Amino acid sequence: MPTIRVFDPAMCCSTGVCGPKVDPALAQFSADVAWLQRQGVTVERFNLAQQPAAFASTAAVKEALARGPEVLPLVLVDDRIAVEGAYPSRETLAALAGVVVKKLAIATPAAEASCCAPNADNPTKTSCC
Repeated sequence: MPTIRVFDPAMCCSTGVCGPKVDPALAQFSADVAWLQRQGVTVERFNLAQQPAAFASTAAVKEALARGPEVLPLVLVDDRIAVEGAYPSRETLAALAGVVVKKLAIATPAAEASCCAPNADNPTKTSCC
């Protein structure tokens, strides 16, 4: 599996999920990263305020930052920029890592399974008894 590295803009903590006003997008992304790690993917995050050396020592990040800070966050997959300027969704992260997301079958709600719904005995039934 590839290694995913996230280069975050300067934030007060390593994930940005702290303080009195938490950005819901950062909270969701943190949850998505944790999920991806549980799938066995190596994910590393770097915060510009706390780990500037990681930004300076990674060629792709250094080149992207030459265009301006709006390129952050950057998501690299094996040292290649995959996402720039936004946090990707869980589905995108999974695709970048080669993780298959299995969709679960949705159970039929009880109202649809009642006598009002079509069934094997009467496939055209559409109203209640």
